[in-house]
Amino acid sequence: MVNRIECASVDADLFQTESTDQILCAHLTEVLFVRRPFNANLQGFIFCFAFLASILPFDGMESASLGQLILTGVPGKEIDPATAALFRKVQPGGFILFGRNIESAPQLRKLIDDLRDLSVVEPIITIDQEGGRVSRLRLIGSEPPSAQQLRDKGDIELVRRHGVLTGRILRLFGFNLDLCPVLDISFDDQADNSLRGRCYGRDVTEVVRLAGAFNDALRREGIASCGKHFPGYSAATVDAHHDLPLIQRSRTELDANELAVFRQFANRVDSMMICHGWYPCFNVEKTAASLSSRIVTELLQGELGFAGLTMTDDLDMGAILNEYGFEETIRRAIGAGNDLAMICHRVPAIEEALGYIAKLPNDQVERALGNIARCKAGLSAPNDFSETAFAELNAEIWDLRVAVLGQERAAERSPEDGKRSPVESY
Repeated sequence: MVNRIECASVDADLFQTESTDQILCAHLTEVLFVRRPFNANLQGFIFCFAFLASILPFDGMESASLGQLILTGVPGKEIDPATAALFRKVQPGGFILFGRNIESAPQLRKLIDDLRDLSVVEPIITIDQEGGRVSRLRLIGSEPPSAQQLRDKGDIELVRRHGVLTGRILRLFGFNLDLCPVLDISFDDQADNSLRGRCYGRDVTEVVRLAGAFNDALRREGIASCGKHFPGYSAATVDAHHDLPLIQRSRTELDANELAVFRQFANRVDSMMICHGWYPCFNVEKTAASLSSRIVTELLQGELGFAGLTMTDDLDMGAILNEYGFEETIRRAIGAGNDLAMICHRVPAIEEALGYIAKLPNDQVERALGNIARCKAGLSAPNDFSETAFAELNAEIWDLRVAVLGQERAAERSPEDGKRSPVESY
């Protein structure tokens, strides 16, 4: 399976006039991203980026390269002409799907194939498929058990099975990255901070053991993982979907708990998501962690030595919208050390974001492009899709749910309670 980009569409959509260099660029793109094996080496990605930068006019370079720093949502269940034109122009580095994008198994696979067709560079295609109430695919199939349900069952083999099945069903639909595992510690299972039911443990050892089992199994199936929510969101008392939480934890407390988990995953996950919380122990002035160089560059990438892909949490959350303007958000997100700025719901705004990225210092853009290229070089191809394969995997997920919860509890699906947190209904 290779990226389904047609060379002719590249010529038509990226270039208004055709020259020898442009024809060569189109054929290079086809060789590297259409005919190449999916796990092409990093040098191929970097060479393509450099070549595009050397021959394209500024607006072409924006499409071919700068848009790679954007992880965007998708408006609906199919791609309308206006959205297709937007994605062709911006060339986002990745797409994140939500419940609004899912109607049926064949429809979902077609949507993902269409997103690939619009992308010059193989895109990250991601989703929140954790288990329990944060399982987007439960709209068309069985709901996997949640992290807390698996924790309470206490059988690590069932956790591994959850990772295996999650990886297989995501590759069947064409995803290549899952926004999990949640690495937060549950200090209070009833806390109203959007984490209810989503945590693998109540202490460092339990989270590392169980989240690690899920993570390793998921990655063995060819799906990249994402640790979240750095540097630890568990002590938040409000939901960042609504407001910026003040997290009053000392550095000593964080080192002994939240950061102790993330340190052990610094070399085990493919990416990290930075949360929207204000940590006065790191930033005296009110600052979201996702926009803080002290937390992203100095703490995560410096002290913990994390060298993978770094992304913000959704920049459309109230924690950011209520505190920062859009240009400041983009500037500070990339300046803090993030590689991807996540814009989940204001999809038309990605063109505006592209303009702000074009103003950033070259070293910030080059750093992000390098990290994105390294991540993409390791992505796996989708598996062949069939409704029969989906039905078989769906049945295995149901069996796992029964094994964890028992037949009676398995029949009770998690409530759709968006009033507590939009995380459930997006």
